[in-house]
Amino acid sequence: SFLFQLVWLGLNVFLFWWYYLAYDIPPKFFYTRVLLGHALALARAPAACLNFNCMLILLPVCRNLLSFLRGSSACCSTRIRRQLDRNLTFHKMVAWMIALHTAIHTIAHLFNVEWSVQARVEEKGTLAAVLSSLGDNPNESYINFFRKTIGNPVGGLYVAFTYLAGLTGVIITLALILIITSSTKTIRRSYFEVFWYTHHLFVIFFIGLVIHGAGRIVRGQTAESLAEHNPEICYKNFTHWGKKGACPIPQFSGNPPMTWKWVVGPMFLYLCERLVRFWRSQQKVVITKVVIHPFKTIELQMMKKGFRMEVGQYIFVKCPAVSKLEWHPFTLTSAPEEDYFSIHVRIVGDWTEGLFNACGCDKQEFQEAWKLPKIAVDGPFGTASEDVFSYETVMLVGAGIGVTPFASVLKSVWYKYCHDATNLKLKKIYFYWLCRDTHAFEWFADLLQSLEAQMQDRNNAEFLSYNIYLTGWDESQATHFVVHHEQEKDVITGLKQKTLYGRPNWENEFKTIAGQHPGSRIGVFLCGPEGLADTLNKQSISNSEADPRGVHFIFNKENF
Repeated sequence: SFLFQLVWLGLNVFLFWWYYLAYDIPPKFFYTRVLLGHALALARAPAACLNFNCMLILLPVCRNLLSFLRGSSACCSTRIRRQLDRNLTFHKMVAWMIALHTAIHTIAHLFNVEWSVQARVEEKGTLAAVLSSLGDNPNESYINFFRKTIGNPVGGLYVAFTYLAGLTGVIITLALILIITSSTKTIRRSYFEVFWYTHHLFVIFFIGLVIHGAGRIVRGQTAESLAEHNPEICYKNFTHWGKKGACPIPQFSGNPPMTWKWVVGPMFLYLCERLVRFWRSQQKVVITKVVIHPFKTIELQMMKKGFRMEVGQYIFVKCPAVSKLEWHPFTLTSAPEEDYFSIHVRIVGDWTEGLFNACGCDKQEFQEAWKLPKIAVDGPFGTASEDVFSYETVMLVGAGIGVTPFASVLKSVWYKYCHDATNLKLKKIYFYWLCRDTHAFEWFADLLQSLEAQMQDRNNAEFLSYNIYLTGWDESQATHFVVHHEQEKDVITGLKQKTLYGRPNWENEFKTIAGQHPGSRIGVFLCGPEGLADTLNKQSISNSEADPRGVHFIFNKENF
């Protein structure tokens, strides 16, 4: 929400301002500022923000924790659950904030290193040269961490690759660059394996982050030294330090590492998360049936002891025969009332093609069950679609394979009507499905036909209003559609409701639904592309009334 983002941004601004002043004003760092100038504060302020955001970055990907919170009505209201559904959006925002502060921190330290190295080779007689020479004699503590007398640029490279702070800084910066550049939408969709493997560089990133400050290269004057050596007075007579009647030689110490205090809690939670995932991945999963659907889609029906699900949830799947490390998310298309759980997999990349072949779908003959590959399953995890039954009226919008969460919803509705639907809060479903190709409709049409017949048998045909849109066709298909348009059932889906061509006029759809359900809270659920999400979100806002008693559209989007 906007308020949550504002609080998060406000905390970043506050931490930056607070730590900037903490290093730019106090006398403790007076002599450090003589050596480094304002670059000292400009390095330490983003470091504090980095600690804060690195504390947050792991929390949105603790899926089991979020699912627990989401499923606990005592912890989370509906509004809070909707915020939890945006966990990946927040994860990305925090990642970009980490990248921003890393850039500021790195640039500032480049100046710090250059000036520290330069101060060691500076001509004697200046305050910077005297400060840099402290520590060369017994009973002195140094302020300049660079102890060699090597000029730039060799001295700077020496710091970068021999000092702990420099070496870990280079490593974690490179890891961060690889993680962020491989997380773009193009890489994720076209080269998921690259995204998957580089993202696990976060382990190296966090190890480097925790030990980055162990070298204590940022040093300030000790409290005991400040009591007898006031730097704002004594700096004027630096040539007489240590002599009788003059200021004593100042003593310095390094700042203790603080990052571990920020990240140890989230790191422990994430470790527990991974242990839970590992334990669940070791539980036996049996593939009971593999169904080949049109449009390069296969359905895997599976069973697992103790597996319980809700509508719209998703699981992570690993097939060791394809890859021993990769996990991929898939929405569950089965209903909680069924004695198995299922996913639909569209063949769009190397991993899905490998799964297709491992299941024997590339062969013509019948595949024996014992020949099917081993599957590991982690989940299920909660999503926005779980809240479908919390509304009396809902709009379900799926694009292409994005219809899968609503297969689970519609199946569950069908089962509820088969038994007893008197306690069902949900009274009206507006279902929209947008597809580019006619073959994509075939695997889902049988479910819609069953629902259509079920509602008519129970004299409740108005319960489900579905609109199927074909967004792509050629001239020969268009001619075929026109010739058969007058038939009782649709030529593509076999349903009584005819397929529509083009894209919905969302403004008209929202206004029509708002007029039919005045004073209602209408849930809008989408599994589809970002462009469509922006459109539906804007329509939900613009068609909601300011009056609390008026109609309100509540937008929800699948994120996994």
